[in-house]
Amino acid sequence: MLELRHLRSLIAIADSGKLVSASERVNLSQSALSHQIRDMEAHYEVSLFERTRQGLRFTVAGERLLALARETVAAVAAAERDVVRLKGEVKGELRIVLECHTCFDWLMPVMDEFRRRWPEVEVDLVAGFHADPMRLLSEGKADVVIGSKPVKRRNLDIAPLFRFEIQVVIANEHRLRNKRRVSAEDLLGETLITYPVPESRIDLIREVLEPAGIKLERRTAELTIAIMQLVASRRGIAALPNWGLKNYIDHDYVLAKRVGTDGLWSELYAIAPKGTSGRPYFDDFVSIVRDICAAQLDSIELLSSVE
Repeated sequence: MLELRHLRSLIAIADSGKLVSASERVNLSQSALSHQIRDMEAHYEVSLFERTRQGLRFTVAGERLLALARETVAAVAAAERDVVRLKGEVKGELRIVLECHTCFDWLMPVMDEFRRRWPEVEVDLVAGFHADPMRLLSEGKADVVIGSKPVKRRNLDIAPLFRFEIQVVIANEHRLRNKRRVSAEDLLGETLITYPVPESRIDLIREVLEPAGIKLERRTAELTIAIMQLVASRRGIAALPNWGLKNYIDHDYVLAKRVGTDGLWSELYAIAPKGTSGRPYFDDFVSIVRDICAAQLDSIELLSSVE
């Protein structure tokens, strides 16, 4: 029998194109998702997918069930929001603070979708650079921080979002242009261009340079485009999330290099005061972030839980 969980899996496969990415999105193991597919195909006695080098491709039968899935899951979600409204539980605001400033690249469509689903809830950004975003939560000046997992987790609700790679950005004519990957030692003598945030929040410094005993001269800029212009002008290097680099790389404006053999990875979470998780509009906001980013951002990995 076709169940709602099967429909959600079909949507995840369609949006991600690959079984491993889809399994992360629906919080299943890859083998469990494969089992779901086999069950559906056995039930209908028809193939729903063709396996290709690029991933799974829907057959005509699969496309028909996918259309049903999108229509049904959207209708169920809308009905659930209406039930919440009938209970009179929709009120308040969602003030968002960004610890990762390149998040602006994907947050706008997230906020647009949130406003469409929850027009009763005020959603806004707490503007500016904040040395201690978590303090804004404790002071009641913000409702959610999007950033790295905090060391002190008491009195906080922490919702996992996704894992992403940070790459070193260099000018096209840079001395490291022919290297496939760079190490801490390769960066000796460089100027590191960053946002105006504490060094403890800069992954390249905390995870790569400090353990190697290397300290670089630092210069700051508030806008991503300003950082890119400085890098392209050979004023220094930068280290930014892969999603924030794609357009610049595609247009041959700068080059990006992996850090080390396995890359430099970071994680994003939605962090809110204790008791926020479970509120329908907050949980839906987290779901929107995960869904939109999984569909639009290359090479990210959805996080399934908080350790």
